[in-house]
Order: sequence, then C-alpha cells, then structure tokens
Amino acid sequence: MEIDAKRMTIGFVGTGTITEAIVTGLGKTEFRDTPIVLSPRSESVAARLAAANRNVSIALGNQDVLDRSDLVFVAVRPQIAEEVVRALRFRPSHHVISFVAATPLDRLRAWIDQPVRLSQAIPLPFVADLQGATAIHPPDEVSNAVFSALGAAVQVESKREFDLLAVASSMMGTYFGIMDATAAWLEGQGLPRAAGDAFLRQLFSGLDHAARSKPVTSFDELVGEHSTKGGLNEQVLEDFRGFGGTVALQKALDRVLTRIRPAESDFS
Repeated sequence: MEIDAKRMTIGFVGTGTITEAIVTGLGKTEFRDTPIVLSPRSESVAARLAAANRNVSIALGNQDVLDRSDLVFVAVRPQIAEEVVRALRFRPSHHVISFVAATPLDRLRAWIDQPVRLSQAIPLPFVADLQGATAIHPPDEVSNAVFSALGAAVQVESKREFDLLAVASSMMGTYFGIMDATAAWLEGQGLPRAAGDAFLRQLFSGLDHAARSKPVTSFDELVGEHSTKGGLNEQVLEDFRGFGGTVALQKALDRVLTRIRPAESDFS
C-alpha cells in the first residue's frame, strides 16, 4: 500500500542548521500543513521555526518527539548520536530517517533496537530554497517523497554508492574556495574586491544554469562547450590539470572516502 508522507506527523530529534533548512523548505511545499514536532534543542532555532510556521510545535524533549511522530528524522552530531538514540524508546511503526554522518544502518538499527523502517539521507542547506539534491539509501518511498519536494532526491541501492555521494557533498567549501582564491587574485591585480565578487557570483550562477538546463549532457561535454579550442578557458583548464589540480582534488576525495567509510568491509 502506498504511504502518503504528507499525512504523517514529522518529528526532528536535533534542531540545528539542517533541520532548520528542511522545515523552512517544507513550508514552501505541499507539506506546509503537515504537523512537525521539534526537539527543544536548540531552543532559539526551534522557537524561530515554530513562530514562522503554524504547523510546527516544540516538544518537551526528544522522547516527546517520538511519542508524537510517525516519521522521525535523527539530526544529531555523530559524536553524540549513540547516546541520544539509545536513550529513546522507538515504536516498531516508526519510520526513521538518519542524517548522522559516517554511521552505517546496522549500527543505527542496533541502537534503536526495534524493527523500524530505516533509511539514511544527506540533505544540504539548499533545501531551504527547494534547491540541490539529497542522497538517500536505501531507496525509500517516504524519504523520496519528502526530499523530492525539497529539490531532487537521488536514491542509491548500496552503502558504497551512498558513501560516494557523501564524498561529493564535501566539495562545497572547495567550490567557494576557488571563487575566493580567484577574487583574491583579481584584487591583487588591482580590481576592487566588490567588483570581483559581484562578477564571480554571476559567472558561477550562469554556469550552474548551464548545467541544470542540460541535465543529460556529460560534464566533459560541458567542458568542451565552455572551452574554445586554443582559447583562454582551455588554457586555464590545461594549466589546472598540468599543475596538479586534478590530482590534488582526487587525492582529497580519496581522503574523505577513507574518513567516512565505516570500518566494516561489507559495501553491498
């Protein structure tokens, strides 16, 4: 039987940046009237969300979130996840979606100690504006319904595929770091920082639009479309590769994968 996620009460254990982004985004979708229950931590974020959304209420504590919810998002830091989750009493009927980084499903299931429906997701702050993609593992109709409404949902079958998407999500700081390094170079050459920043924001926004408008075009083809043979774009790309940029990037991604990959060897 198909499950209507909009008819479920949604609870959040953990009220940080990602929770705020999701609740803000849901308020712009067909989930705007779905009851949402927030843990009181962090108090300021919970109060702000409750004031802005009539469907949002603040629980007395984490257990109260579970007692009032059908769909539970676990949005706490990995360092405290075990302590928080083990202290809660889950119902077998709960549908649980974990945002806890680098924590495999079998470990979460052991902490929960109930036969709940369990999946993982990697939501990013852009969901507040219904942008970006959320990785989901394993494929799950409820998770897909929620995160498709918040932008795009990318469902993958294996833990290894999910880990690789987690690695890809670590590129955000590098993206802005490239912009910052370019802006600093422009400023060093005499261009006012405000002018360089404004130009780069629009340049990269245009590139984002180009990628979105051609979803079936490979990145390699987009490189060709934006690098005239013998032109300046081709020169910079060749220098980036020649000076070790590609190698450095891929080594950095290897290091992230090593860090987030669980100790278990089963990546089926």
